Amino acid sequence: MSDQKIIACRSLCKHYGQDDLDVEVLKEVNFSIGVGERVAIMGASGSGKSTLLHLLGGLDKPTSGDVLVDGQLLSKLSESSQSHLRNRVLGFVYQFHHLLGEFSLLENVGMPMLIRGCQPAECLEAANAILGRVGLSKRVRHKPGELSGGERQRAAIARALVTQPKCVLADEPTGNLDRKTALQVVELMQALNEELETSFLVVTHDLSVAEQMGRIVHLEDGKIVSPSVS
Repeated sequence: MSDQKIIACRSLCKHYGQDDLDVEVLKEVNFSIGVGERVAIMGASGSGKSTLLHLLGGLDKPTSGDVLVDGQLLSKLSESSQSHLRNRVLGFVYQFHHLLGEFSLLENVGMPMLIRGCQPAECLEAANAILGRVGLSKRVRHKPGELSGGERQRAAIARALVTQPKCVLADEPTGNLDRKTALQVVELMQALNEELETSFLVVTHDLSVAEQMGRIVHLEDGKIVSPSVS
């Protein structure tokens, strides 16, 4: 495993304010994830887990502090440059798969490549290849409504991986699945991590899921209360 950090944050703070109300969600968070690393973020509801993930992925802006993705400071990049960096370096998986019901699995998974500007044939070829890696080669023509919950989540992971990102950010990726299917999804992430050296940063409330990661980081009241580096 390389010492290179794919994502890092320094003194990261996030406040949400309205009128006289000011809620401090994250407080001076320092964190990093390296190449090929698997990290779980745990904490009670409202501890700031999803907020941290969104900030690290450039989907939200911090109140103060810095986020670096692949060595680049997000605050120094334009919106378009940030979008390009996300598309090149990061993949995202959520509790709900967010697949588009009117499109086939092949089309859904190929969309990030299309957004990148690749030719349609190249997009479909890449989508077909990664769907095979997650065990869905016989389902590529099906639409999301024709799949089981576990199959839809595997397809969501394939969509996150189709651009060959350096890191996948997953927000409760097993939270909508039964225990057996959840463990299958975790095993898939482990296998892809080992095979492709893709880093995985997983927000979860499930200790059995977190224990399958290489490192667990605990958030409590917006602060990391366990070591944030290996």
